[in-house]
Amino acid sequence: MDEQRPSLGRHAAAIVGDFPNAMRFRVRAARDWPVPARYARGDGRPVLIVPGVYETWHYLRAVADALHDAGHPVITVPRLGLNHRPIPASAEIVWRRIRELDLTDLAIVAHSKGGLIGKHVLAHDDVEHRVDRVVAIATPFGGSRMAYYAIPRAMREFRPDSPVISRLVTEQTVNARIVSIAPRWDPHIPDGSTLEGARNVTLPVIGHFRILLRPELPRLVVAEVERELG
Repeated sequence: MDEQRPSLGRHAAAIVGDFPNAMRFRVRAARDWPVPARYARGDGRPVLIVPGVYETWHYLRAVADALHDAGHPVITVPRLGLNHRPIPASAEIVWRRIRELDLTDLAIVAHSKGGLIGKHVLAHDDVEHRVDRVVAIATPFGGSRMAYYAIPRAMREFRPDSPVISRLVTEQTVNARIVSIAPRWDPHIPDGSTLEGARNVTLPVIGHFRILLRPELPRLVVAEVERELG
């Protein structure tokens, strides 16, 4: 899959191959495990977890555990539910959560759509400068052409020419405060997650969900949450 645009067959095979990983996370989320009380403790930079569309915080459980073990308070956003609202509405919910808990010097750690929500918060909602950075995993910052084939409205929002995506693409002043961690190739985001002006990191894996299972991902996220911004 080193070629820029894999064949339709290989593209489909990559999506099918990643499907069991998506289902694994779905089953985990369906158990409705409560947020561990220990997550609230820690002296490090607070971290807010923002999952992707139709996801819950459980998709980022391994990352959240690593962040807590490194001394960071970890916070979730229960009101997001399955995160199917439009990006601006979801960003408003996240912003209200930040203000409700009076969080400052905050890192948002997100998967997929969550990274777009994080960028929206940085660019439009955080008028009080409470958010220090966003660490995004497999996020379609430029949208995804796969969204043209999507049936659910929540997925069609990721079309590259959608108003929200188009607006976020033009908001480049906050990109230096974003880390985009992406798989080597993502069949859900075939044009990639590279964000101009951001810190872009690629992991040697194929799959939108498989990247969440990489053993080096939690360590990498912790390092990026703690890294000094230039």
